[in-house]
Amino acid sequence: MEGELSAAPRRSSGLPDGGAGGDGGDSPSALLPAEALDLDGDEDDLEVFSKDASLMDMNSLSPLMPTSPLSMINQVKFEDEPDLKDLFITVDEPESHVTTIETFITYRIITKTSRGEFDSSEFEVRRRYQDFLWLKGRLEEAHPTLIIPELSSHKKQGPGLLSKVGQTVRAVALSLRGVKSRPEEFAEMSDFIEAFSQKISLIDKISQRICKEEREYFDEMREYGPIHVLWSESEEDLVDTLRGVASCIDRCCRAMEKRLSGLSEALLPVVHEYVLYGEMLMGVMKRRDQIQAELESRLEAAAHKKADTDLLTAELGRLEDRLECANTALKADWERWRRSMRSDLTAAFRDAAARNVQYYEQCLATWESFLMSQTDLHTKEPSEDKP
Repeated sequence: MEGELSAAPRRSSGLPDGGAGGDGGDSPSALLPAEALDLDGDEDDLEVFSKDASLMDMNSLSPLMPTSPLSMINQVKFEDEPDLKDLFITVDEPESHVTTIETFITYRIITKTSRGEFDSSEFEVRRRYQDFLWLKGRLEEAHPTLIIPELSSHKKQGPGLLSKVGQTVRAVALSLRGVKSRPEEFAEMSDFIEAFSQKISLIDKISQRICKEEREYFDEMREYGPIHVLWSESEEDLVDTLRGVASCIDRCCRAMEKRLSGLSEALLPVVHEYVLYGEMLMGVMKRRDQIQAELESRLEAAAHKKADTDLLTAELGRLEDRLECANTALKADWERWRRSMRSDLTAAFRDAAARNVQYYEQCLATWESFLMSQTDLHTKEPSEDKP
């Protein structure tokens, strides 16, 4: 592609959940970082997730564009600020496929753009879940400190045998060894990630429990109203009162159902997604530390002259450049992620607060109206009994 996609995606949601055969799921949400795709004028290379696409330079990433991980929106938008040219990537319409040897799910991927370097303004392909996993793996290989959303289904499945075998002894050793002197800013990042992960995980767990308990309360309330209606059929003097109570309960139930729906769609997905981010960020820090540990190991070998000096000098230069690029990318993406995290969680909690206020105001108005009607009724009854 001529020029770089300098903007980061506005949202960073998890990729689609895996289904049968590890290739699908019920959720069509996906994050498609277009910076990872080198799209040129060749029409064959314009298909999203083409495995022939090459990954771009790490420096093409820009921290200036905020992201939003709201899971309900399956759209990614990129902007080149000077020209405001747009690139939209939408992932939707999961479709199940059954063959004699496997069952898998594919997703429709639509790319729309106003960029002149593309031969067409719209492209459409279908890709299966393995392609999303492939893309995530390639991104992590090429950009070890890029903040890429975690896959919950991928975590449940765990690494396969080939993945385990593929881990080199050197990587494992470096991981266990750690680093001698982690820069202070990255030490602060690590401390923040650990504290953030603990807090957001607790909030997620409590939020899920509250939603579950309120859903059970809602189910009980739905049965409560009809009971008053049945009761009114056997109490002639209480018909209006009992039916009024049943009507109030019904209105409150509808308000509560709307509130619970909002919480399930707006709050819970955002909170849980940042739980996954916490786990993913720990992996990012681990990969950064591995690069530094490898450099320190080579420096130590050079100090003791345990290897060919010329080869070691060249390798040291390569590792120093790699570490500098990794640190630069992580610092830039970290600031973007922090801004996005604050914005997304603030919006989610404010939305939940507004829904709670609206719900309780509606319930209060409903019951106050009922009490006023009952007061007026009892006020009129004595005057009607007078001769």
